[in-house]
Amino acid sequence: MSTARHTAHAELTDPPRSCPDLDVRDLEKRTRLMRIITRLIAVSDLGSREIARRAGLPMQKISDLLSGKLEHLSVDELRLVYRTIDPSGSPP
Repeated sequence: MSTARHTAHAELTDPPRSCPDLDVRDLEKRTRLMRIITRLIAVSDLGSREIARRAGLPMQKISDLLSGKLEHLSVDELRLVYRTIDPSGSPP
């Protein structure tokens, strides 16, 4: 008996796989904030460690942000980092 037949049949009957973290609007917000924040970090006098300390986040979160790993940061965390770097501005 072929296992390919069983796999093909299982794919037709299984519900589609989805990931709750892949909400398009949320991803767009996080991407936009990430771009703004990375620019602010580049022109800021603050280092990554200082930003992490002031925001109360682990340094790894800032490293993830600078590496483009958006799945590790929520919109709220990104807004917190934004306010840490630019306290006078309001995040988009």
